[in-house]
Amino acid sequence: MRFARATAAVRVPATSGNLGPGFDSMGMAHNLWDEVHVRLTTGATRVVIQGQGRASLPTDESHLIVRAMRRGFQAAGLPEAGIELTCRNGIYQGRGLGSSAAAVVAGLLLVRGLVDHPEEFDDAAVLSLATGFEGHPDNAAPALHGGIVLSWVKDDPGRAAPPAEPGAGEASGPAGAGGFAHADGPAPPGEAGEGSPSPAVGVARIEVAPEVRTTLLVPNAELATREARSVLPSEVPHADAAFTAARAGLLVVALERSPELLFEATRERLHQDYRADSMPQSAEVLRALREAGWPAVISGAGPSILVFDEVDRKTADLLADRGFRALRSGVGRKAHLIDV
Repeated sequence: MRFARATAAVRVPATSGNLGPGFDSMGMAHNLWDEVHVRLTTGATRVVIQGQGRASLPTDESHLIVRAMRRGFQAAGLPEAGIELTCRNGIYQGRGLGSSAAAVVAGLLLVRGLVDHPEEFDDAAVLSLATGFEGHPDNAAPALHGGIVLSWVKDDPGRAAPPAEPGAGEASGPAGAGGFAHADGPAPPGEAGEGSPSPAVGVARIEVAPEVRTTLLVPNAELATREARSVLPSEVPHADAAFTAARAGLLVVALERSPELLFEATRERLHQDYRADSMPQSAEVLRALREAGWPAVISGAGPSILVFDEVDRKTADLLADRGFRALRSGVGRKAHLIDV
């Protein structure tokens, strides 16, 4: 492949990973977007950030989108070039809304938008590279494909799957996860992410019933994915795994044709209770919502909450008093290149 143009632009949605019982395998896109414009230059890399993260994200080669583009250049056999980015960020940083996956997918799709044979840099290649960055595909897959999806890393009999780095996965940190940057600062270039193996990934779309509605509850506080990951046990009781697996299967049925089952289908025993102490306010709000009958889950690693219903105005006002903003996000479209 060769560079065919010097400019490109992309829109990428926010995502929620896990969706309760679908730990590291289910994810949903939202109608909340980052938009990124790139221009190739012969000079130094420069990043302009507007919107979310403008006071905390890096503006040089350490920016996650730049690093993803460099990986894409390498994978496509392209020469290095100077990069000028303009990022118009609508996705909240450090809230469990897929900001790092959005950045990685944006960077890789921008590479597609610059080359002469974009069909050779297809969705399978992009998702494989993105999963190498993130550690698993539950945010990158819905960002790339839109909607609600199941995703999994395919077995390679010739190679053991690499373990996810601490902090890899759900996007929760100013510049993301996957070994790049968290709320406690960016990881240096060359750590887990750029050099990680790029596995083959399977994706299956869940055809969501039209009556399914969603609301995002976004708190003021951030949470580092590394912190949220560190509290998870290395082993769980078999009964808890079986309980959660049953609800994961039920969640597919509930989303596709039986929304009345969403409350039961969003129960799980693998991660949310273990993380409660790291986000006590979100844990308390989640507990209150479920006690009131709302099918609510932690979004990704938190601290945002996803409700599979439209939250009424009275409840939204009560949540606002607790520091949570209610957004009727809906089920979002896939990431896509846009005209410049």
